[in-house]
Amino acid sequence: MPSPEVSIVVPVYNEEANLPTLFARLTKVLDGLGRPFEIIFVNDGSRDGSLALLKGFHDQRPTQVRVIDFNGNFGQHLAIIAAFERVRGEIVVTLDADLQNPPEEIPKLLAKMAEGFDAVGGVRQNRQDSFLRTNISRIINKVRESTTEIRMTDQGCMLRAYRRPVVEAIVRSGERATFIPALAYKFAARNGEVEVAHEHRAAGESKYSYYKLIRLNFDLITGFTLVPLQIFTLFSMACAAGSLVLVVALVVGRLIEGDAWGVSGVFSLFAILFFLVSVCMVGIGLIGEYVGRAYQCVQQRPRFLVREVWEKAES
Repeated sequence: MPSPEVSIVVPVYNEEANLPTLFARLTKVLDGLGRPFEIIFVNDGSRDGSLALLKGFHDQRPTQVRVIDFNGNFGQHLAIIAAFERVRGEIVVTLDADLQNPPEEIPKLLAKMAEGFDAVGGVRQNRQDSFLRTNISRIINKVRESTTEIRMTDQGCMLRAYRRPVVEAIVRSGERATFIPALAYKFAARNGEVEVAHEHRAAGESKYSYYKLIRLNFDLITGFTLVPLQIFTLFSMACAAGSLVLVVALVVGRLIEGDAWGVSGVFSLFAILFFLVSVCMVGIGLIGEYVGRAYQCVQQRPRFLVREVWEKAES
């Protein structure tokens, strides 16, 4: 078998109901490309029958399907990293297993890559997510654009294509903030985008709760910029200047109005004190996020553990 030109990476977590349809549609698309390909499924600690199905896919196409099995749930992006460490193709496409990003859109990404781009991101058209989820994503996109240098129309779409050097750079970086699209944006010389379709989830439910989505994007911001710390520093300086003005006003008022004026303003002082204490607590939490990242790095613990790999060795 010739070396694959295209590698498809699919992280899987409890997608038993979607996998048969996904595999049928995906292989039909890839067979139609007329180019050697491979599919790498990463079982991210699924508790349903997903792993058994993935093994069956490997048995059906042992030269084209590879399966990586984690010994626990480490998250979508680390599952992709595990596959990136083993890809053989010159172009690598990531695809979710929930069928919301149709496999039939893959040729669009490959056509865009043929124009000379190093990374191409999908932009979901007519999103089929809930109103709340869609608008939360838009707000988070705006926050990310205003605080980082990363410019993506749709950062939540995982239907993306990367050239091999970009993938290798992501793997070498050893980043703890493993937000794949953002890392690729940093490492790619030319970034492109292409509109792709978006469908309702075929079965099951989203693995990303609203909390996880917000947490992921907070990790993105603190992992790629110091702007939050800089904003807090400027705000703290403004508070300090305001406090100095207040102290001067209190002293002057006490001298002019006497003791009665000072007593009447005690509750205002308490309100200001509580406000400044809350600002300090927010700052401590923000600093803690950055210190925590540094702590995770110096620990040097493995980011994920692979239990077993099913693949046919290269000839």
